[in-house]
Amino acid sequence: MAINPNRVRVGIAALALSAAGFVGIVLHEGYTDRAVIPVPGDVPTIGFGTTEGVKLGDRTTPPQALQRTLQDMAKYEGSVKRCVRVPLTQGEYDAYISLAENIGSTAFCESTLVVKLNELDYAAGCQHIEDFVCGPATEATRAKPGQRCYSKTRPRREIAGLVRRRAAERALCLEGVR
Repeated sequence: MAINPNRVRVGIAALALSAAGFVGIVLHEGYTDRAVIPVPGDVPTIGFGTTEGVKLGDRTTPPQALQRTLQDMAKYEGSVKRCVRVPLTQGEYDAYISLAENIGSTAFCESTLVVKLNELDYAAGCQHIEDFVCGPATEATRAKPGQRCYSKTRPRREIAGLVRRRAAERALCLEGVR
């Protein structure tokens, strides 16, 4: 009988983003050969979700974009390993790297998700992935009071693509919890 790596928790230092996790991130991000603003109010993005140092007018190729994404993942892996202090399954690790890549290292490390995770509340950690479905909005598209993502201070709205991505990350994360 084969051992399912999504059911075995190991020290976080021993984990690395799996090939399946990397492909999942690339598929969620999609590819663009030129810098674009993915949703109004967001920052310029190129390749497979790279934002650091990107400005409108930048261009890339698929091989360059994949190389840049590998470099980005190393950065996010380092961040997750610095702030998560408990053993994880491969699925949990891949899900959290995907989340950190999408929301940024600071937002990930300062989240309630990490607090719950470090308290060994693995199920709550996975559930909190779905807290991150909001994105920038215009005044016309902002969430209304009482709606998810409503903010008095800045226009925010629920992004359908983020809802789908978070559901997939949560499902991957929960494989090791059950």
